[in-house]
Amino acid sequence: MHELAVTESILQIASEHASKAGAKKVTDVYLVLGRLSSIVDDSVQFYWDALSEGTICQGAQLHFERIPAKMACLDCGTSFELPGELILCPKCQGGHVKVITGDEFRVDSIEILQESGENL
Repeated sequence: MHELAVTESILQIASEHASKAGAKKVTDVYLVLGRLSSIVDDSVQFYWDALSEGTICQGAQLHFERIPAKMACLDCGTSFELPGELILCPKCQGGHVKVITGDEFRVDSIEILQESGENL
């Protein structure tokens, strides 16, 4: 259910930036999500369609880019990508690891249609 609050934030960010840029309409919103984030794309899309109705963002297409999860072993210094579930360090079998990438969540960019009809 946290996708509702997340989607509200995405809509607010996109709307504010579009307004500042003098946009007539937001056409596309590009999102970056780490593999470890618990955000469900379909849920965000569902809420987006409902929340954006009647706004400058109505009809904008959401694009989801998933970033792989990479970990660093704090025992031996090995960096590795998670193949699926959380695993021990493949080199030393240590469990003392930290996330390098994979927990991201951000609006990367938006595309707008300006008053002049130019698509940016």
